[in-house]
Amino acid sequence: MSAHSHEIEEGLAFLPRFDASGLVTCVATDVATGDVLMVAHMNEEALRKTIATGDAWYFSRSRNALWRKGETSGQIQRVVEMRTDCDQDAVWIRVEQVGAACHTGRRSCFYRKVERADGEAKLVFADAERLFDPDAVYRK
Repeated sequence: MSAHSHEIEEGLAFLPRFDASGLVTCVATDVATGDVLMVAHMNEEALRKTIATGDAWYFSRSRNALWRKGETSGQIQRVVEMRTDCDQDAVWIRVEQVGAACHTGRRSCFYRKVERADGEAKLVFADAERLFDPDAVYRK
């Protein structure tokens, strides 16, 4: 293991490793239940703002824009704890979720299960109740 690898894997300096697009993957889980709420990306600014404010900030690849979770919907995430993985290229945040985490109005973005039927994969809804109407909230 090189000195740099040792510092990243065993040291106490937070040295996030951003990918070629300048992003790290972020997994958000509910601090009370442990449920996975969403997976998103953070650029350096989103990560800095998350640490500074205690609110979850992300970078939208589709909109190419920084956004604070809940800025439009009111469905905010207060960060209780942040961790990084062994090589510091992913972040895990444990959050207090206000309302729904998913833009579809559901508590979690993981509201469908993959099941096998006749040798094929298909999706079935699980925990798919909507907590808000996305058309009303986002004015689509």
